[in-house]
Amino acid sequence: MRFTLIKDIKQDPFMRLVLSFLLLFIFIYLGSDLFVKHSSFGIFPLQISNTLYGDTEQFLDAISASLFLEFWHTEIFFCMMILFTLSTVYLRVSKASKGAIILVHVMMISAFLSLLTLFLAYYGSNFFVNFYVIFNFIWHIGAVGSSLDSFKRLYFA
Repeated sequence: MRFTLIKDIKQDPFMRLVLSFLLLFIFIYLGSDLFVKHSSFGIFPLQISNTLYGDTEQFLDAISASLFLEFWHTEIFFCMMILFTLSTVYLRVSKASKGAIILVHVMMISAFLSLLTLFLAYYGSNFFVNFYVIFNFIWHIGAVGSSLDSFKRLYFA
């Protein structure tokens, strides 16, 4: 994270390029994360409920506890890596403005709550599935917005 030590990132063309590609890969990851979840786990409440609990009418088995924990563990890791990296870049290029700080807090809280509600949905009640969907979309939208804003500030601000 050398970019945290450089006084003016915009004056260092190498670091600007590195951050541009980092932001591009984060943006691609966020889009592909939703696509992969849609095709395997689900991103809407009915799909997620069918994955977690199964559906006897459609002959769908519920996901096993070991597969769920593996999925959840992977989600924790990737959320953490994307959020901490993106928030560091975003706060640095936005000069830690009040709006950027609020957006980073919203992203981190919603990502944490999405992970928590997913766990509660599997081990608790179907009631938490809708909250998981809402919090998951909030953190994805916030992350996409902050990555686009970081890119804009890196080149145009």
